Amino acid sequence: MKFTLSWLKEHLETDATLDEICTRLTEIGLEVEDVDDKAAFKPFVIARVVSAEKHPQADRLKVLMVDTGSGSPVQVVCGAPNARAGLIGAFAAPGTYVPGIDVTLAVGNIRGVESRGMMCSEKELQISDNHDGIIDLPDDAPVGQSYAAYAHLDDPVIEINLTPNRPDCTSIHGIARDLAASGLGTLKTRTAPSFSVEGETPIKLTLDLDDPKLCPGFSLRLVRGVRNGPSPRWMQQRLTAIGLRPINALVDITNYMTFDQGRPMHVFDAAKVTGNLTVRRAREGETVLALDQREYKLGPNNVVISDEDGIESIGGIMGGEHSGCDENTVDVLIESALWDPMNIAKTGRSLGIITDARYRFERGVDPEYMVPGLERTTELVLELCGGTAARAEVVGYKGHEPKVVDFPYSEVKRLTGLEVSTEESNAILARLGFQVSGSGERVSVSVPSWRPDVDGKADLVEEVMRIHGVDNIKPAPLESHAAVNGRILTTLQIRTRAAKRALASRGMLEAVTWSFIPEDQAKLFGGGSPALKLANPIAAEMSDMRPSLLPGLLTAAQRNADKGYGDVAIFEVSGTYENDRPDGQRRVAGGIRRGTASLAGGGRMWSNAVKGGGKPVDVFDAKADALAVIEACGLPMGNIQIEQGGPGWYHPGRSGTIKMGPKVVLGYFGEFHPLTLEALDVSGALCGFEVYLDAMAEPKKKATRTKPALELSPFQAVKRDFAFVVDKTVESGAIIKAATGADRKLVTGVNVFDIFEGASVGEGKKSVAIEVQIQPVERTLTDEDFEALTQKIVASVAKFTGGVLRS
Repeated sequence: MKFTLSWLKEHLETDATLDEICTRLTEIGLEVEDVDDKAAFKPFVIARVVSAEKHPQADRLKVLMVDTGSGSPVQVVCGAPNARAGLIGAFAAPGTYVPGIDVTLAVGNIRGVESRGMMCSEKELQISDNHDGIIDLPDDAPVGQSYAAYAHLDDPVIEINLTPNRPDCTSIHGIARDLAASGLGTLKTRTAPSFSVEGETPIKLTLDLDDPKLCPGFSLRLVRGVRNGPSPRWMQQRLTAIGLRPINALVDITNYMTFDQGRPMHVFDAAKVTGNLTVRRAREGETVLALDQREYKLGPNNVVISDEDGIESIGGIMGGEHSGCDENTVDVLIESALWDPMNIAKTGRSLGIITDARYRFERGVDPEYMVPGLERTTELVLELCGGTAARAEVVGYKGHEPKVVDFPYSEVKRLTGLEVSTEESNAILARLGFQVSGSGERVSVSVPSWRPDVDGKADLVEEVMRIHGVDNIKPAPLESHAAVNGRILTTLQIRTRAAKRALASRGMLEAVTWSFIPEDQAKLFGGGSPALKLANPIAAEMSDMRPSLLPGLLTAAQRNADKGYGDVAIFEVSGTYENDRPDGQRRVAGGIRRGTASLAGGGRMWSNAVKGGGKPVDVFDAKADALAVIEACGLPMGNIQIEQGGPGWYHPGRSGTIKMGPKVVLGYFGEFHPLTLEALDVSGALCGFEVYLDAMAEPKKKATRTKPALELSPFQAVKRDFAFVVDKTVESGAIIKAATGADRKLVTGVNVFDIFEGASVGEGKKSVAIEVQIQPVERTLTDEDFEALTQKIVASVAKFTGGVLRS
């Protein structure tokens, strides 16, 4: 939100300086983002052309002698057709930066003649687009004085960063009201518009809507016999200063009202309107050519203003080109209406239209200013364009019912820690336009019509706090407790942090991807249900809540590869969505590796080869990452089971499922199915995983945080090797599980160290060699003990896998 200092002071009686105003704005929650003090215009001075002679080497150039009021005349070479002796204009000396052409002047030599400055046009000073000649000032313009001060170009521009909950400050009047409430001046009140009316507005309006909330009110007035030329210089300067382009008086008046009063207006050329107007839903497939010269295809979710020939305006967002006002407009229809904020936001977003009207209507405008806004706009039209006003037509508006909030004064102390007296709280609310009724410690507060953001007592506390002064809140340390504080974070929060640290320590970089993805990607990863479709997506391709982290990570890796960074290892710990219920949101740690980005090191470097790196990533890299997450979350790794295969987006022979027991699925890992990669338009060596942090059981509560005493066996551990011949379909994990279960007291570890396939072990068979670690606990084992344990291990493997000891 931009405005000039002089514009603000039209609404606020104050002697405060620019710095004081900016400081106070930030203090009351209207953060100042930028201030342009117009210092760039200070070097320009008013100068008189003493003489103008023809350039000796150029027919279209003149050599001017210019009196700048500071001594001897200065020689300037000028090509403007209106350059002449006696002309008074704006002069820029060497060293001056000229904003309109983005050039810093220097002493020049033009066709052999020295030029020591420039006589400027309006375009060069960003006053207008006119560059047909240099600025021509009246004869009484003070030579030698600042041109910026003379032409009011030194008016500072303030820009505030307005939060969405402050629609009342989308107007300069609203900003002035806040400053006055804070004690920085007095709010000026304008006299009500007064003008005569003749006859009725012949064009009538009908609200043809199934939901009255879409357009709660509409006012319309015809003004006959206007002269629609350029708007006055003061209005053009203000609009230009805040970044708007002056067009003509009627359009400029509507833009002026939008910023001055926060009241978006629209004007129709009455001669271009056929019959009466109707506010209705657009029909499927209807189109309109808007004022931005673009054609928009509309549907029933869009509210429009139409005449007998078709759509004339997209309600509350942008007018149509057909009925726009130009220099030929004689009769004008002025519109002031109310629109549903949610519908305006959805329409603007779906059509991709961003306008100052949409910005205000989707936040909420003052309903009580609909008719006064029409009156004020009519007054400006009559003042600047002439004409005769007809009586206004008001349709649909039933008046504003103010919200009443129950407000206990004690809430100020409870929520902010500030000691604010009852009298001061009442005074602050009254200055902001709230009406306080009642007495005692609880009062009823009526919310003004321009504050749709205020709903409850906390909002009133915020109003008191920001005007009283946030700076008055004294910093205070947290209270110290005599005992050691209990755990603050939840188990899920702890595991989220642990998972991030574990993956980062494995050389992966954290990514943050969109929570919504295209429908085809959602269906590819098990989602795409209607319940997870967004009602108002930010883009057409962002239509569904993601069922998995992998689509976003895979496409992110491909974008990196497209830019030359093919070896990528990224992860994300965030939410996925299985349905629209609270229990359907999962907390997932997911990651992918691409190219040669393994833990051992990526890239084709000899040092990586020594460590085993530089090879394409595979299923085992993904498995190691997934198990690292589970271990970091504190689960007992001895109870983890891994089964072959995973969801359809993984390669069926190069993927696995991680379980805790027979039913609890902790996650999946593996290389990706070629069809999945093709559908995502992703290529390269890729593997990934997802671990469900919320599927992990809560750890058992312990009586104390103290770790138990370390118990080490005094007896020597022994290792025994076994080789079993099993079917090729038997998983190594099944052999490990069977060997471990033979005697859980003595067998403390089982590892696979060799797998062999060949004719010597038989067709369809393989040999799996395992190392079994045996740890005696009570006594040294004898040969008989080892023999008995060996028989138990062989029997257990045979029972559960059908394996036999290799001879």
